[in-house]
Amino acid sequence: MSQIVSINEFSSLIQEYASYKLTIQGCSSRTVEEYLLDLRTFFRFLRARELGIPFDAPEFSQIDVSTVGLSVLEKLRAEDIYEFLYYTNNSRNNQWSARARKLSALRSLYKYLVNKRHYLDYNPTVDIDSPKKEKTLPKVLTLDESVRLLETVEADRESKFRTRDYAILTLFLNCGMRLSELVGINVTDIDSELSSLRVIGKGNKERIVYLNDACRYALTSYLTERLSSRYTKLRERALFLSRLDQRMSVKTVQAMVYKYLRLAGLGSKQYSVHKLRHTAATLMYQSGNVDVRVLKEILGHEQLNTTQIYTHVSNTDMERAMTQNPLSTKKLKK
Repeated sequence: MSQIVSINEFSSLIQEYASYKLTIQGCSSRTVEEYLLDLRTFFRFLRARELGIPFDAPEFSQIDVSTVGLSVLEKLRAEDIYEFLYYTNNSRNNQWSARARKLSALRSLYKYLVNKRHYLDYNPTVDIDSPKKEKTLPKVLTLDESVRLLETVEADRESKFRTRDYAILTLFLNCGMRLSELVGINVTDIDSELSSLRVIGKGNKERIVYLNDACRYALTSYLTERLSSRYTKLRERALFLSRLDQRMSVKTVQAMVYKYLRLAGLGSKQYSVHKLRHTAATLMYQSGNVDVRVLKEILGHEQLNTTQIYTHVSNTDMERAMTQNPLSTKKLKK
């Protein structure tokens, strides 16, 4: 676990649950950490309510949650969880996705306590509906902005990592892979003909990502450096290396992407690394006429409805449809 949350903050029961998620269910450490972060907020809410500490007080973030175990969890009812969700919405300004994630963490914990370990007989999360999804379109770069971003990296000839950074952005914008998937790529994950590579997605699920000409060209340029004699004695298997010749971290890649977004004049538009994944998916669907079921497999989505957010109709599509109406040229005769 990172410094954001420590497993030692929790009772032995929660530590046991976290171990189950990691070792039995095969969840990544990052996924488990996110569950623990949400559970810690919930436990602090319970303790603050018990101790009379205001939810907006500075000491809320310092509340000890190690005492929250089975004796506390067995007393909770659906009303307690509704009250918590109301608090996250009104006091913490959590959007629907953050509230849904917190509810998911509670469901997972109670499913473990009731169905797996039989520590409890009652699951208070069973009949609670997930917060309604807000229908917002994914924020994406346009084709011109995507080209501008790549050309900004290409023009940065003073950078020692120009070919590496260009390859990373090319993979993001063409393949739509997740950030965690990209940093996890090893040199041996690429096939000998540079036609595809292997990534490990959510839930440690492996999938094959096929490479187009732009990806092959960018990777060929970078691999010339990565596989040079300078690295022959390096034991690091990672494809993308940091300045310390170690696997690039998530934060390092994020910093690089933000740097070039800013240099490309796109820094004020609140784009993020994940928006590059959205961009790739949108460009493939709208410009490449890719079937949504194929797009689902490319992106590594579990459910088709997750992919369908990219099938939104653009303003250009709507404008074109209006002009194609057979009545669109009918005018009043004077």
